[in-house]
Amino acid sequence: MTTSTTEQVIEWLRTALSYNGVLDAQSLMDEAMRNTGLSDFGPPYFHEGLRRLIASFETEARMNAKGRGIAHALLLRHLENRLLVTRDWKLHPEIGNEKIVRPIFMVGLPRTGSTILHDLFAQDPDNRAPMTWECHRPSPPTERATFPTDPRIAECDAWIATTSGRLVPEYKAIHSMGAQLAQECVMLQGYDFMSIIYANQFRVPSYEAWVEETDLHSVYATHKRQLQYMQWHCPGERWVLKSVGHLWGLDCLFETYPDARFVLTHRDPIKFLASHASLVAAGRRMTTDDIDPHEIGRDWSKSWESALRKGMAFRASGKVDPKQFFDVHFVEFLKDPIAMVGRVYDHFGLRLSAEAERRMRAFLADNPQGKHGQHRYTIDQFGLDPAEVRERFRFYTEHYNVQSEKA
Repeated sequence: MTTSTTEQVIEWLRTALSYNGVLDAQSLMDEAMRNTGLSDFGPPYFHEGLRRLIASFETEARMNAKGRGIAHALLLRHLENRLLVTRDWKLHPEIGNEKIVRPIFMVGLPRTGSTILHDLFAQDPDNRAPMTWECHRPSPPTERATFPTDPRIAECDAWIATTSGRLVPEYKAIHSMGAQLAQECVMLQGYDFMSIIYANQFRVPSYEAWVEETDLHSVYATHKRQLQYMQWHCPGERWVLKSVGHLWGLDCLFETYPDARFVLTHRDPIKFLASHASLVAAGRRMTTDDIDPHEIGRDWSKSWESALRKGMAFRASGKVDPKQFFDVHFVEFLKDPIAMVGRVYDHFGLRLSAEAERRMRAFLADNPQGKHGQHRYTIDQFGLDPAEVRERFRFYTEHYNVQSEKA
């Protein structure tokens, strides 16, 4: 990251955080069109999500001044990205000829090791994972020759450092962030304003309830277009993708990618609920001064129960070959991450090369647990009773034989 880039982003953020106007869909779209000189936002699927999200921002989010500025900047960036990517597609319709073949999706519950597993897979030169910087600013399309040196990397790192890095410094101890780390599909789904990513940073209960219940076919159609766009000039042997949000839409995902492989990650519900609630509370500290930890615990325990039941029903439906699934248990994964990666590769008939393993081991050495500080949390912070949680999620822990962890 260059000093000039950092200073430019800091100045831009200072201006962005000073925004105190009412959020309005048409005004935001007009602003995005003025900034880009473009007018075609592509398929109109995003309109309802944008409208519902803004309504939740204005009536439920309890945003402080910083939160309002962040919300405005976030929505504007997504709209600008839509305009720019739509232009690129119109200039190069051959992007639509790109084939997405047998992608690997890591799904499962939050805080179950899926992030580090995704990052490990991303070290394999044969794998292609979406990088945070190219999700942050996707246009122009990524080029293989400049993949490690693209100037958007510095911009994205500066954005991270000046948002979460400055506003909530402890966030990096909870969740690793960096322009050149693999990014989750929730960020890609944010492009259509139909993503659980917003509820991690803002209090938007009615919007989140809608996302969890709405038909996600249009989201996965856009998701596929995004993968085609990113691989056009920067392909890999296979995509490796990750999102806890996929649990709500496995049926739509499978219809879009019928040859997909799925890695499901599992963990003690007491641990994943407390850890995720802690992450949500930290994320919301960037946008509001009014945080109710017990509300976060209540809301997300209901949401993750719903997600699990939907995911399990899909898996039991018989629509998909059982061999397309592989289960990873957090406790086993921590004991020997590389061995677990090898088991996943073996299950799907993939070869783990010596170079890929070397890079994975180097990544682990460079990113030890607790690198940015200790993440501390307890279940009672969020108003959840351990016995009630265990009973509520018994359907899940017994079905997958999930081990209980020490308190």
